[in-house]
Amino acid sequence: MVTGLHSMTKLIEKIKTNKVNNYTSNEENHLSIQLSLDGFSFCIYNGATQALEAYGTYELETGGSPYKHLELIKEIFKTDELLQPIYNSVSVSHFNNLVTQVPKAFFNIKELSSYLQYSIKVLKDDYITYDEVSGTDMMNVYIPFVNINNFLLERFGSFVFKHSSTVFIEKITQEFKHNDEDTIFVNVYNNSYELLALKGNKLQLFNSFSFKTKEDFIYYILFTAEQLDWNPEEFSLILMGAIEKDSELYNTVYNYVRNVSFYKNSKGYTLLKDCSAHAHFTLLNS
Repeated sequence: MVTGLHSMTKLIEKIKTNKVNNYTSNEENHLSIQLSLDGFSFCIYNGATQALEAYGTYELETGGSPYKHLELIKEIFKTDELLQPIYNSVSVSHFNNLVTQVPKAFFNIKELSSYLQYSIKVLKDDYITYDEVSGTDMMNVYIPFVNINNFLLERFGSFVFKHSSTVFIEKITQEFKHNDEDTIFVNVYNNSYELLALKGNKLQLFNSFSFKTKEDFIYYILFTAEQLDWNPEEFSLILMGAIEKDSELYNTVYNYVRNVSFYKNSKGYTLLKDCSAHAHFTLLNS
């Protein structure tokens, strides 16, 4: 264990319902995990009650080190009581920018590294995998946090994992398949966001961006709209994830885009009362 690791994890938010639940009795409990280099989130879903019963969000200081990343995740699993049980089922989403989309017609499993090499630096020993993005004609090719996957495999025996963008694209294209507007969806994380554009119900593009300021945040949205030849007075912008109406990010967006709204959760189960309906989008849909 690296000395001082405890100071590199910060619990941002943790909520449990008031119900008396025995999480060690896991026949109905599902654990959903979201991984990024600077964050770790999880939620517990009870299939019997059709309700979310708990979630937690941690901020990580990894310095970009895969080794430190793994040690911090191990520390969270060791200290958080909600992560002690062996859950009935587990799903994991990986958020990073080590991903690209490939049309199915051109996809070849033997060429995974070649698809990524034009946008990122691919190392010889990088583990590359892919998701089939249901409801589209695309494959998602990406590099997951393989050391974390190996740890989770030892911890749970088996689990399902996808790239976060797979979850995002699948959910939005399915839910808005009858959409008839030009719409941009923005899913916000800590200092980055995923952006998806639909023209009617047709996927136009997906991309992810890092930002440091509110000016950075709005710039990429407006730049995308410009590339699509969409007027900020006309297209709809739907926000989700780590953004609230009283934030600087929202106020900046609202000054430049006329039609701004928050995503309305369509899940059948009940959200925790203190959790915004548009928050934790990928985590809740994994």
